[in-house]
Amino acid sequence: MDISSIAAVATNMAEQRVQSAIGLTVLKKAIDLQAAGALSLLQAIPAPSPAMSSETVGGVVDTWA
Repeated sequence: MDISSIAAVATNMAEQRVQSAIGLTVLKKAIDLQAAGALSLLQAIPAPSPAMSSETVGGVVDTWA
């Protein structure tokens, strides 16, 4: 191998490292955006309604078909 081919290999390796770092950064940002979206969806869920005042409502299941 001559010096120019060694330099070319070193340059390609450096470019691959930079591309990997960029891809990882984009992936982290995408995950952060998904987490923020999921959190906003969870916060949008309404609070459960209070239980009915009558204990018989919904307490009996008719098993006859």
